[in-house]
Amino acid sequence: MSDGRGGAEMTRRGVVGAVGMALAWPAIGARAAALDGFDAFVRARMAEALIPGLAVGLARDGAETFARGYGFADLARRRPVTTDTMFHIASITKTITAAAVMLLVDRKRIALDERVAPHLDFTIAGAGAASITFRHLLMHVSGISDETYYRIDFRTRGGDATMPLGTLLRDYLARGGRYAGDGNVKTMPGTRWEYSNIGFALLGYLVGRIAGKDMRMLTRERLFAPLGLRHIAWTISDTPARLRATPYDLVDGVVKAIQPVGFPDWPAGMVRASIGDLTTLVAAAANGGAARGQRLMSAGSAAAMLAMRRPPGLPDWLTGQGLAWQQSPLDGVPRINHWGGDPGVFTMAYLDPERWSAAVLLSNLSASAESRKAMTAIAARALRLAGGDQA
Repeated sequence: MSDGRGGAEMTRRGVVGAVGMALAWPAIGARAAALDGFDAFVRARMAEALIPGLAVGLARDGAETFARGYGFADLARRRPVTTDTMFHIASITKTITAAAVMLLVDRKRIALDERVAPHLDFTIAGAGAASITFRHLLMHVSGISDETYYRIDFRTRGGDATMPLGTLLRDYLARGGRYAGDGNVKTMPGTRWEYSNIGFALLGYLVGRIAGKDMRMLTRERLFAPLGLRHIAWTISDTPARLRATPYDLVDGVVKAIQPVGFPDWPAGMVRASIGDLTTLVAAAANGGAARGQRLMSAGSAAAMLAMRRPPGLPDWLTGQGLAWQQSPLDGVPRINHWGGDPGVFTMAYLDPERWSAAVLLSNLSASAESRKAMTAIAARALRLAGGDQA
């Protein structure tokens, strides 16, 4: 992850600043003190991990309650992170793709345990591939392996990928496909957990075929527009340059700008969003499928997404797998979450459905041991604040 082209640099002597706004909480009393302490905590963790820019959003009862930017979206231009800055959210995108699937479930266009093969215009190669269901794909137990995907590296540096989603999937999954070999379904569906970007790419393609329109259009019409989201996009080209968070990598202890990446499997991780817009979407996930007074999906579908299971092969760092959403310990407590990471980006979204609350963190630095430690510490404190605690 060191394809940077030079540019602005920052060392541990550089102190990150903060620009932002509280959306709902009044700046009085104990809450004001808690927020002041939180700001100081965030700045200190960012400085320790050399994170150039960070945005934090909190939500409760289906509405964002706080959104704030810290540090810089662009170090060279000293452009601060604001609540409108659009970050690459990486694999948190999968929760949006899963929500699109649930839109079809609610309309009874599909069922979660229905096989996907009848909806495709090609045949997936591999033993057992015909039995793959929507639930298998959503839970990373389809048997589809990303091994070839990582070996080839389909990412495009500096812009959106030009390969169509359907071409990627046929080349990767179909019999006789360019990258299919003997088949990239390596285990029998439903028998073993293996995280799969290609699996989520396939879900996006299926949604498009079943809905009769590109899934990106469907999400804009059925998820983004009802909530009034204005700073969210599926492509780099649709992300205004003045709002983009410049991605950075840490090279020999120095923060350096790198190119953004695009990839053809966009349903797995291409969304760019502001902290306010993404927090609103995550708020719906923590609030039974509704946010800003708008019901995006049925309460049953929202609950199904967060129902955690432990499929065979689930790694030790996870305590559960839902429909896209996962569960792992945060501050010693199992929490529903999803992380995202790509060159120049590291993101987190955490839910506390029992308190109808959520916390979202977006950063513009590649994940490192230091940034993982810093951001999980911030996330733990943020989720407590979102739930109404004072610390």
